[in-house]
Amino acid sequence: MGWALPTKIALAQSRVYNVSMITEWVTTIEAASISGYHPEHIRELIRDKKIVAVKKGNAWWVDRASLIAYAKAAKQKEDRRHGPKGK
Repeated sequence: MGWALPTKIALAQSRVYNVSMITEWVTTIEAASISGYHPEHIRELIRDKKIVAVKKGNAWWVDRASLIAYAKAAKQKEDRRHGPKGK
């Protein structure tokens, strides 16, 4: 599914991951599958720095924990506009 990046990288939102911290990264397509959001919405969240991601070549890689935290917070909002669409 995802891959681990055990190197030091300055990430979005001024987060720096230490060499000892291994993060699970997923592609935008995998992130869409996990969250239920459309891949373009995932890219919008990346641009708005609402989820942590790094660009590798032409592809964005999303921090899985960041994505899950965002989706959980969106589900708890009372207006229900920010959660993924049902399938």
